[in-house]
Amino acid sequence: MDPEAFLDLANVVTKLKMYPYFEIAHCVVACLYVREDLAAGAHPFSRKHPFACWISTMMSIFAGGILACLLLGEPVLSLFKTHDQIVLATVVWYLIFYSPFDVIYKVCKFLPVKLVMATLKEVIRCKKVHDGVAHAAKIYPNGYVVMVAVGVIKGNGAAITKVFERLLRGIWTPSSIEVMQPSFPTKACAIAALIFVLEKKTDLISAPHSLVYFGIVIFFVYFKLSAILLGIHDPFVPFENLFCAIFMGGVWDALSRAIAGSKTGDAAKTDGVKNGKGDVAKKKD
Repeated sequence: MDPEAFLDLANVVTKLKMYPYFEIAHCVVACLYVREDLAAGAHPFSRKHPFACWISTMMSIFAGGILACLLLGEPVLSLFKTHDQIVLATVVWYLIFYSPFDVIYKVCKFLPVKLVMATLKEVIRCKKVHDGVAHAAKIYPNGYVVMVAVGVIKGNGAAITKVFERLLRGIWTPSSIEVMQPSFPTKACAIAALIFVLEKKTDLISAPHSLVYFGIVIFFVYFKLSAILLGIHDPFVPFENLFCAIFMGGVWDALSRAIAGSKTGDAAKTDGVKNGKGDVAKKKD
């Protein structure tokens, strides 16, 4: 592709308006996540506890914004100062859970539709990470860690509030807390936020902002489609295992086990020799 055409495309992607189409995709993916998390109990739960189903879904949809407001000391209700987003999220929730014969749910689960929704969702994820970093930079100009943290929270807040969101549905799963086992979207958001911080606050990245932004969009979309089509859920795992083996005590633990094993083997041989000599002495007697 011609570099100028590629740059023009990057500029177009950077200036895309998220409302309503990308917001709809975000709401659809969040609703599908809640419904699939309920599994076989989705139908009876949505009929028996519609308010709990609605509020847990809203928590999943607006988790990033809610957490970012709490972290930055801003009013949480400022997210809902206009009714457009809450109405849109409610309409999508209703159609996913209560459409006749589950038509909307089945359409959204249809693979081509699912791929389109996932692509749009990753585009808005990049936008949320970027906006989170930019917003935190205005409040804490030198707080690089805060910028990255807010970017991650805005990009994948639903995973961080998963335990609380399930608790709203009467399910307590403390072992699923995101800190214990971060998902790939959380790691990807952390990398994207770090890149945005470096691009915004340092001279390490000299590329135009639109190219950096577009590159991160491609990164998000590529790995999301790889997860859906190829089952590649976390490409960082091999690198994490290597890093942990080298720097987090893996090498030393293996070495200590090897030394302990050799000592145990030597002790067993010594005991065997002693026992053999004792048997010979007894026979002589």
